[in-house]
This record gives sequence, structure tokens and C-alpha cells, in this order.
Amino acid sequence: MRERKVRQPLITVLGHVDHGKTLLLDSIRGTTVAAREAGAITQHVGASEIPVETIKKICGGLLEKLKIQVTLPGLLFIDTPGHEAFTNLRRRGGALADLAALVVDINEGFMPQTLESLTILKTYKTPFMLVANKIDLIPGWQSIQKASFLESFARQRPEVQRALDDKIYELVGKLHELGFESERFDRVSDFRRQVAIVPASAKTGEGVPEVLTVLSGLAQRFLEKELTVEVKGPARGTVLEVKEEVGLGKTIDVIVYDGTLARGDLIAVGGLEKVITSKIRALLQPKPLDEIRDPEDRFNPVEKVYAAAGVKVAAPDLEGVVAGAPLLVVREITGAEKLWQEMQRELERVRISADISGVVVKADALGSLEALEGQLQAKNIPIRRADVGDVSRRDVVEAVGVGKSDPLLGVVLAFNVKVLPDAQVEAEREGVQILREEIIYRLLEEYEEWAKQKREEVRAERLEGYVRPAKFTLKPGYVFRRSHPAIIGVDVLGGVLRSKVPLMNKDGKPVGTVRELQKEKKSVQEAKIGEELAVSIEGPMVGRHIMEGDVLYTDIPRDHVLALKRELRDLLSGDELAVLDEIIAIKQRENPMYGVM
Repeated sequence: MRERKVRQPLITVLGHVDHGKTLLLDSIRGTTVAAREAGAITQHVGASEIPVETIKKICGGLLEKLKIQVTLPGLLFIDTPGHEAFTNLRRRGGALADLAALVVDINEGFMPQTLESLTILKTYKTPFMLVANKIDLIPGWQSIQKASFLESFARQRPEVQRALDDKIYELVGKLHELGFESERFDRVSDFRRQVAIVPASAKTGEGVPEVLTVLSGLAQRFLEKELTVEVKGPARGTVLEVKEEVGLGKTIDVIVYDGTLARGDLIAVGGLEKVITSKIRALLQPKPLDEIRDPEDRFNPVEKVYAAAGVKVAAPDLEGVVAGAPLLVVREITGAEKLWQEMQRELERVRISADISGVVVKADALGSLEALEGQLQAKNIPIRRADVGDVSRRDVVEAVGVGKSDPLLGVVLAFNVKVLPDAQVEAEREGVQILREEIIYRLLEEYEEWAKQKREEVRAERLEGYVRPAKFTLKPGYVFRRSHPAIIGVDVLGGVLRSKVPLMNKDGKPVGTVRELQKEKKSVQEAKIGEELAVSIEGPMVGRHIMEGDVLYTDIPRDHVLALKRELRDLLSGDELAVLDEIIAIKQRENPMYGVM
């Protein structure tokens, strides 16, 4: 009979930049280390384990109060906070993390990355709790270092308690808008339906006992089946990171979530082009922090690890392994074929190569690529090519081709990757923009800003040479010269008025040509709705051909009006389109076919 056991849940910490994710992890580690237990914390590669004894010591009274009997061996926190790491940690198409703690600054509330994190948690159906961080910054809050929230809250003045509750209910309201029911953790009636909100301060440690308690309770109540694993079966895991280590060469940091991984095992691990098979030369786990004497001697070799565990694997031929890829222990090389098929399906789903106009996307790992694609698709931004790896010359060439037919999509979005030298040279030569960022939402913001500027450039270029729709009134009392040319003050009522364009009156009769525009005694190229300026008009005499108070329009040639209506319509602003419609209506009184064909 196969031996099975309940493993520690894998927990990831998500949230907006600067809301305290890293500090919360540090605080959790610090609180447990401060408990001065032997083995109070076990450092895995890429994860920190808090054993059950330590949880009981820190949260004793709380566990009794909330009627939680901890039977888990502990909690395993993934050290890299943030949803990029969360999406890279995957297994069988789902998220590797069993639970998540979403950190929100209680004083700032929901921010773009908070919403992004929630979208990802919803997509992966990952249970989560919300940590309302930075309670120590609520005006009047008296901090008690490393106290439980309930103990600290009870000692606050009534108006401070009310201020905290008001902020909690702002979060409850926002979560409700987003489709989640929630409540402060000690008022939750059903943990299956409601998201538990734990007020805390990563800085002072207040509320950390409740964070550990709620996570333990959630894991036990809802994840028992998922957390029951084979102890002695072949290991399954996910590659967290590929790293060069001094004296070891290429190594991979792996989270093992099932089975046993041992030195000498034959592993199959996913690469972009093929599955790599290799024999484990060494398994390494970090030495306790106080034992590290030399930065190059940070690890202890171990013979084997059991799920769940984070471990560094040293083995030959690990070039080409990609972060986020699956790892499997196989009996013989042929066993790798199964993994390759699984990997191929995953790669085909995530890597995009389409013969359409769209942006080129490069990311550091499968998970971040998938997250970025999801965000782009949500904004209806088409993708031509999406892949893992550094930006290559080929990526730039693809973007050049797209830019010729659709300038707003001829761009490379690079998430957490380098730009290869020949790609940089090609981009500079061809004038292709490579946008690089390490935070997904910032990369999308940068793209939207770039597209906005590009749209303006394209509009200006394509509309060059066309008479644009414009409408303006001749201001009474502002005639500076009556003729040769007439110079008069005007108010622009709509559209874009430029020099060298023919004009007509409201009856469609030609009344001259704009010679020059001046604003504050300086020549300007164009004037838009709401602007006041002086215009010199060649042809008419004020008082005979045109009168103060008249409304004039640009006299758009017939072929221009057809182009503006059809091919260039999307480049015109709303007020330009309205003026264009007025001009067409005026001209059609004389010629019903004007603007039609």
C-alpha cells in the first residue's frame, strides 16, 4: 500500500507594489525566528517553512478562540512575493500555490496591482485571505510590538477602533463590487463563502498571529484532499528559477509538491525546444542564516527531500530549462516523452505565433507570459508573437513588419528580459520601440502611453495635405485691418484651423483663403476648439464680403471630404466630425452628391 501524508500548503503573498508584501514575509519569518524555537523556521530554496509547533506557540490562544485544531505539518511560504511569481508557479494548468495572502495598504485601498492579483486569483480559483496592512499608520493607533490584532485592537481608543472598522468596510465594499463577499476575520460566519480580512502591521508584527491562524484554518478546512500526497512516489515539481551558481554551473530552484526527490534520480524537465533529461548530481538546501560564513558556501547537501519542499538541483545539461516548467522523476529516458507531450500542450497554449497585426511580447517565464497575454487580451490588444526569452533580432523584424500596416502595434513588449545586442541595433536602425518593465501593469501603462503618442503622430502625418474641417466666428470689435489681407480676431468653434486653407460662409460661398494664424503676436501652425487668435484672410473685405460676427467654415475640396469621411474618419476628433457633417450639409444644398461619391 502506498504511503500518503498531508503536506504543508504552499502559500504565496500578492499585492500592489509598496503595500508591504516583502515586509509581511520578513515579519512572518522574524516573528517565528523570535519565538526562539529549535527549528522555528526552515529555509528552503525559494521558500520558508514554519513548522506546526511554532504556529501553535505563536497562535496558541487564537487557535482555541477560533476553534482551530492544527493537524498540518506547517506552512510553506514562497519567498518571492508578487503575482508574477505566483503565475510562474504552476502545475497541471493550475496555480502551484494552494493559498494566497493578498496584501492591501488599509490607508490606500485597492490599486492597479491589487486588481490584477484578484483577477489572477479568480482565474486560478485559488482560495485567499486579505491582509489589511499598515494599521500602525491609522491616526492615533498605539502599536504593541508583535501582539495579536485582537489584543492590540482592544487597547485602542474607541474613535481609533471606529476609524479602523470604517477602513475595513471600505475594503468589504470594494470586494463586493468585484464579486467577493468578505468580513473581518473574527466576524466571518462562513469561510467557504467569505474572504477573511485580517488587519495587521508588517512593520510592528501586530496581526501576524492572526494571519498564520487564518491560513492554517483555511488550509485545513478546504484543502485536505489537495494536500494529501504520496510520500515515496516519484517527485513532481515546478521550476522556480534557473540560476548560475559558482562552482556548480547552471542549477534549477524547484518546488516539489508531490513525492520524493533524491540524489541520483533521473529527471525530465521542460525546456522551450525539448524536454531535458539529466541525473541529479546534488540536492542543496540553504544553511540556517547564522551558519553562513562565506557567501559561496551557502548550502548544505541533502540526500533527499519530501513534498512540499524547495530545493536547488545541480545536474548536467540544464541549459534551455525555462522557469515555470514542470519537473518529473522518470524511471528511464522514454518516460520523458510523457512530460514532453504535457509540456508541448502547455507551450502551445501559451506561446503565440499568428499571422495577424499585433504586438510582439517576450517574457521571462511561461507564467508571466500567460499573465501578460491575459491582460493584453482583456484590453483587446492583439498579439502577433508571444514567447519566452530575451528580445531577439527576429522579434524586432516582426514588429517592423507590423508597424508598416498598423503603426500602433509595431512595438515589442519585454517583461523582465534582456534585449540582445543585434536586436538593439536593429531597433535603433528601424525606429522600433522596445518597452521594458519588471511589473506587468506598468508595462501595459507604458504601452498605452506610447500608443497614445503614436496615434497623435500618425494622425498628424496622415492628415498632412488635407483641408481639415474647421468652424470659427469673427469677433465683433476685433478688426485690425479690413483688407489686403483682412486681419481679424476669431473664436474657434470646432475642428482644426490651419493656414493656407480656403474658406466659405454659412451659405457655402467662397470668401478667401487663410494666410496666417497669430496668437499673442506669434505665428502658429494650427488652432483648435476654444482658442482665440488673430487670422489674416486673403481675398475679402470686412464690411463688404464678410461681416463681424459671421461664422466661417473651411471650404473642403470634394476629393478631400471623401477621404476624410472614409479612410481618415477614425483620425478625426469628435468636434472635427461634427463640423465635417455641417460642411457637408451646407455644400449639399448646391450639390446633393457632395460628400457622397
